[in-house]
Amino acid sequence: MLRLVVILLYATLLFGFTSEKEEIYPFVKNDSFKRGEYIKYKLTYGFFTVGKGHAIINENYHAVNGRSCFKLDAYGSTVGMLSWVTDVDDHWGAYIDTLSILPEVSYRIIREGRYKLDEYTYFDHEKKKVTVKVIDHKTGKFKEPKEYETNLHTRDMAAGFLFMRTLDFSKIQKGDTIVIKGFFEDTFYKQAIVYHGKDVLKMKFGKVRALKFKPVMPANKLFDGENSITAWFSDDRNRIPLRIDAEMFIGSAGVELTDYGRLKHPLNLVR
Repeated sequence: MLRLVVILLYATLLFGFTSEKEEIYPFVKNDSFKRGEYIKYKLTYGFFTVGKGHAIINENYHAVNGRSCFKLDAYGSTVGMLSWVTDVDDHWGAYIDTLSILPEVSYRIIREGRYKLDEYTYFDHEKKKVTVKVIDHKTGKFKEPKEYETNLHTRDMAAGFLFMRTLDFSKIQKGDTIVIKGFFEDTFYKQAIVYHGKDVLKMKFGKVRALKFKPVMPANKLFDGENSITAWFSDDRNRIPLRIDAEMFIGSAGVELTDYGRLKHPLNLVR
């Protein structure tokens, strides 16, 4: 079920893969997040809470490949009755350049029942190359690495999430469609996302002003129609995800913010 969280976030966070000017490490103005920030979520299926997750930006800067980096870690696990069926404990993370919000190294440590994955991805932005290494759990050693040629400014999920938050949404109009290219695992994607204007969400900590988006979903066996996913981001300089709703062929699922701390700016609550 935590894989559903990844699918939902991926469908909405592809904002993070827009292209920039041609410098290898272009400057990205960041007035949206800082070290120490954390956000927490619950995953629902129908009326039940089936999972929880949180993301945190480490308190310290980290030096990777001679670059000063943020360290972002995200965790997800099953809760309640679903834990009796399948035990999920996933950990995603990345070291992300503070100047350009480009990843230097990212990793996925996945534990979902009997399925295990330890994957490390290394980004060489100058050579436009990504190298992926996976641990063989039988030997404890890395398998033969896989290399992929990419464009400049290729981002993983974590860096894409942070970069999306730095973008200026004030210039887009209701009904505008953004077509965005991205790279995830071993595949390049092209995603259309429609802006549906401003909204107000009623949440546990009050009414929050939000920006509403709908990715145009291709035909698939999981989601019910091209408008099956709706995502809301805070209408403030933080731009954190507030809620994601998905209509599936087998029911409704969602991700909702439950707690937050050390945001760079106050959440835009309706007073």
